[in-house]
Amino acid sequence: MNSIDYNDFFENVLKDATTAYRESLKSCGRKLIELSQWTCRAFENNGKIILFGNGGSAADAQHIAAEFVNRFRLERKPLPAIALTTDTSILTAISNDYDFSQVFSKQVQALAGPMDVVLGISTSGNSPNVLKALSVAREIGAKTVGITGGNGGKMDRCSDLVICAASSDTPRIQEVHIFFGHLLCDLVERQIFSSV
Repeated sequence: MNSIDYNDFFENVLKDATTAYRESLKSCGRKLIELSQWTCRAFENNGKIILFGNGGSAADAQHIAAEFVNRFRLERKPLPAIALTTDTSILTAISNDYDFSQVFSKQVQALAGPMDVVLGISTSGNSPNVLKALSVAREIGAKTVGITGGNGGKMDRCSDLVICAASSDTPRIQEVHIFFGHLLCDLVERQIFSSV
């Protein structure tokens, strides 16, 4: 069994994470503000935010939807957000009857409208089911947002806005993604409920 210098290990992880947060905010801060403005307009015009992704990104989608529907920091009315990763009957029916690549796009067809913000999360930017759903959302006229990392993958082909974590390491990308999600919730609450 190899000996680990835990102090050195933790110090390196902390350095990598801090750099990823700082560089991501530097490169994406303006885009997060723009996304928050789109989201506020959607909520103010009876629209909603729809989120989806695979694996850890599915958990992030559910986490952020919960922050909008319940609350983030402020006591306020619920805001309409849907994670397309939670209904096992829909997920398994589409995967079984059609193909896993359609698991989000068919839901977007059923649920999205032109006043909505549709947000797909993929650490690589190349998840076929995420890209397909964003393309369908764009055809519907919704605002489309890709949250990704590394070089962004193919997200720019089907997203009106691409917000890319400044890292190529999957764990760091995922950590930055939930940071982005929390910042989005915070910005939206402050813009809509600042007088509450």
